[in-house]
Amino acid sequence: MLAEFLQYLFTGITIGATYALIALGFTLIYNASHVINFAQGEFLMIGGMATVSLTAMGVPMIIAIVLAIILAGVLGIALQRFAIAPAKQADVVTLIIITIGASIFIRGIAQVVWGKEYHVMQNFSSDEPIWVFGAVLNSQSLWVLGVGAVVVVALVLFFTKTLTGKAILATSMNKEAARLVGVRTQMVLMLAFLVSALLGSVAGIVVAPITFTSYDIGIILGLKGFVAAAIGGLGSGVGAVVGGLALGIVEAMAAGYISSDYKDAVAFSMILLVLFFMPRGLFGPKVVERV
Repeated sequence: MLAEFLQYLFTGITIGATYALIALGFTLIYNASHVINFAQGEFLMIGGMATVSLTAMGVPMIIAIVLAIILAGVLGIALQRFAIAPAKQADVVTLIIITIGASIFIRGIAQVVWGKEYHVMQNFSSDEPIWVFGAVLNSQSLWVLGVGAVVVVALVLFFTKTLTGKAILATSMNKEAARLVGVRTQMVLMLAFLVSALLGSVAGIVVAPITFTSYDIGIILGLKGFVAAAIGGLGSGVGAVVGGLALGIVEAMAAGYISSDYKDAVAFSMILLVLFFMPRGLFGPKVVERV
């Protein structure tokens, strides 16, 4: 019984850490522009698929990973410069629709380049499973958790210790005030898309050996990342991490103890339940209105 529970828990924490990384990408762009970037899942797909392709061509894995992350970063910048920036005067709904269109476009290109097949990527280290009280822990799960922790710490340091990070925070709080004190808000927005793309690609690379990867894997994982961000509270970094881990664990427990058929339904039921009682999410900003 304990082994079964731990097995589901390990699975939930692993996939939850992936959701958290994707949710952080959503949160970053939302803070900078109040736009929900539904192309976020495609950055994840690009990271995994590009790494698989490059390694199949004989490129050493570490170099393939770096090149895949750079490719995702370039796509993130391109999305902002050629799709979002020209429509900067448009309303938020229009910008969200643009990101959906960009997602479909990127996915279509990926299908032409890589086909519809699932692709397998080898573990970063040993293929030998790790046994913990009767439960099996994939060694790649440790990479997911370790990379996730490093990324979260790096983001905290970036936003608290660097001028660029503080500029992004200032823009998220008050774009006009930030512009008046000399912050180049369009540059900040481009940087937000860049970092968001890097986060998505890293998530796609570390989880690919566990879930495999394909041209359309970004659809469901991107939606789950959005659910995690909404549960935690859009705009909250802490909420993105907590929401991602909570969603992953609940999903794994539901799949294990009820049925895997209901795994996705449980995830989307969870967002309805949380937002019904807490419309701004678990860690969303509190708004006080004068009456």
